[in-house]
Amino acid sequence: MFITFEGIDGSGKSTHIDLLREKLEEEGYHVEVFREPGGTELSEKIRSLLLDSQLDIDPVSELLLFSAARAQLISERVIPLLEEGAVVILDRFYDSTTAYQGYGRSSASLDAIAELNELASHHREPDLTFYLQISLEESKNRTAKLPKDRMEQSGDKFFRKVIEGFEKLASSENRIIAIDASLSLEQVQELIWNRTEQALNQS
Repeated sequence: MFITFEGIDGSGKSTHIDLLREKLEEEGYHVEVFREPGGTELSEKIRSLLLDSQLDIDPVSELLLFSAARAQLISERVIPLLEEGAVVILDRFYDSTTAYQGYGRSSASLDAIAELNELASHHREPDLTFYLQISLEESKNRTAKLPKDRMEQSGDKFFRKVIEGFEKLASSENRIIAIDASLSLEQVQELIWNRTEQALNQS
C-alpha cells in the first residue's frame, strides 16, 4: 500500500506518520517511510539545494528539481518496496508540487504540472493521501521558534495560495482524506488509523 501525507508546515505530518508507522508495524506490516524531497543519495543532494536559503532558484528550476528528486525516489526505493508488499509512507508527494509550485509559485500551468507529476511519479498514484488541514495562523504559531529554510521564507501570500491549492485538491480527489489537524493528537490519530485500516481491508 502506498500512503502519502500532505499539509503545510506545523500540521503534524511527521508526528502522525510516526504514529501510523508504529501502529502498522504492531499489526505485522513491513513499513518504510521517506520524506520528499529525499530518500536517496541523489534526492537528498537535491533537497539540500532546494532548501538552501542562500540560493535564488527560478520557479521553473524549482519545479524541475522537486520532480527530479521524486523520480529518483520512486524508481530507486518506492516501486521495489511496493512490489515486495511493503507499506510505503511518504512525507509529501506530488500534491505538494501542485500546491506549492502550481498554486503558490505559478511555475507552470496546472495541466503542465499534472503531466510532469505523472512522469516524475512513474505513473504511480497513492492509494491514500491524508491532508492535515491547519490555518496559516496556527502554522505560524506552531513553527515560530523553528529556523526557516528557503521554502518556509516565502511569505504569507504564498502560503495562502498553497493552502488554497491543497483545499481544491482535497475536494476533487477521492483518495485525499482531509483531516482537521487542530483536533487533539488522539482524535487525528484515530481518524487516520480508521481510514488506513479500511483501505487495507479492501486491498
